[in-house]
Amino acid sequence: MLQEYEIRQRINRVGRAIGEAAQACSAERNLPGELRDCIHKLDRHADSAQQVLEPYDVTRLRKMVDELEVLGDRAQRVCRNMPTLTAQMRSAVQHVHDELAELKHDLR
Repeated sequence: MLQEYEIRQRINRVGRAIGEAAQACSAERNLPGELRDCIHKLDRHADSAQQVLEPYDVTRLRKMVDELEVLGDRAQRVCRNMPTLTAQMRSAVQHVHDELAELKHDLR
C-alpha cells in the first residue's frame, strides 16, 4: 500500500480528473441526464474527499473510493451506450474511471 502522502497525491489526481469531467459535462450540449447526474455526484463526492483525509482514515477512504467507483462505472456505461457523445466527454469519463481504478488498487 502507498504511503499517506502518495495517497493524498492520488486523491488530488482523482479530484482533478473529476473536475475536468465536470467541465466537459458543462460544455456538452446533448448530454444524457443519467451521465450529467453521475458527473455531478462524482464532483460532490470528490469535494468531500478532503474531509476523509483529515484525519487520515484508510477505512473511510476505501469506502469513499468504492462509492466513487460505482458512479464512475455508471458514467462509463452511459458513455458506451451513447455514440453521439464527444471524444472530449468520453475521454474525461475514461480518465476518471482510470484514476479511480488506480487509487482503489493502491489502497489494497
